[in-house]
Amino acid sequence: MSMLTPPGMGGEYRITGGKYPRMRRGPRRGRVVLACVASLTAAGVIGWGTLQLVDVFTGGGDRASAASGCADDAARKEPAPAKPRAVVLPKPAAIKVNVLNATPRSGLAKKTADELRKRGFAIGEVGNATRQYDKKVPGPALLLGGKSTAKTALPVLAAQLAGAQQRTDGRASAEVDLIIGTAFGKLAPEAAATRTLAALADPAPSPAPSADRSADCRR
Repeated sequence: MSMLTPPGMGGEYRITGGKYPRMRRGPRRGRVVLACVASLTAAGVIGWGTLQLVDVFTGGGDRASAASGCADDAARKEPAPAKPRAVVLPKPAAIKVNVLNATPRSGLAKKTADELRKRGFAIGEVGNATRQYDKKVPGPALLLGGKSTAKTALPVLAAQLAGAQQRTDGRASAEVDLIIGTAFGKLAPEAAATRTLAALADPAPSPAPSADRSADCRR
């Protein structure tokens, strides 16, 4: 029996020769799993890249069409802005104006009254302001009238003098007061006053509130 033969193994299982048999390890499972994961990852990256290229060359037609359709739907559903009703303003000839000077400068009341008369206004009292307002009007002018003149005579008169303050009091008459203030320079140019009156008589439509329609186009 050779020394290489294990005890108890004789006969036909006898090992002869002077070399030990080589024992090889089986393939490791970890390497096989890693190889599979790497292959799947590479395939996924290639597929994603292909989709991106297709989307670039086709211009994202489906999404663009959907966005365009949503925009068209929003435009169709957007209500038209409501146009305010035209306002009937009185003519200057129907407005009686008292021109009162509340500044230390002399001659302003008469000069202003003459200019308003040329523009068609009816002129009432011309003189100095009362003690209540004398040297107490810091702006260009203070326009006073009864409550009925708030949307009639006062806006028409205010168009003649930019920056004039409008206020109502308890008077029953329809006449209005133009009290000249410290910052008064001159009346507005007649052309500018005409444009202001035209805008007051036919106001532009106010923009309708826009609703958020983004939810309608979400997928």
